[in-house]
Amino acid sequence: MDPLMIRIDPEDPAPIYQQIKRQLKERILSGLLPPGTPLPSIRGLAEALRVSVITTRRVYQELEVEGWIRSEQGRGTFVAGYDEAARRADRLALAREALREAIERSRRLGLTDAEIVRLFEAVLKAPDVLGGQGERPENRPESGDPTGGSAG
Repeated sequence: MDPLMIRIDPEDPAPIYQQIKRQLKERILSGLLPPGTPLPSIRGLAEALRVSVITTRRVYQELEVEGWIRSEQGRGTFVAGYDEAARRADRLALAREALREAIERSRRLGLTDAEIVRLFEAVLKAPDVLGGQGERPENRPESGDPTGGSAG
């Protein structure tokens, strides 16, 4: 079992190292991996994910160069400290990339842009989505329009 809950998606066209890197960044930005958190060794992560040590070494090297993690000789690798305001742009970039990938995948499945937009809106409002609006009373439209007033 992967201690970082990283999932390699064989259907994802992104290389494995990019999938791992993206998921580590997401966990750091979400606070699941706060600054100072020790990370598995390069070898340990490779074994847990059943990938090459070369793959995890590349992930760690790139994340360290970008300032996401820091290595301490003889101690290990840790999540680096960061300025919360500076990471907002990183959050937006990761979200934009995730949406772009979802759109590309949806188009490959033959969905139209209108269908994708409707699906996105439905998923966004779903109560099972983290932070989703669902049918909470405070999110219902004042006008009484059950659709939220959006035409289209």
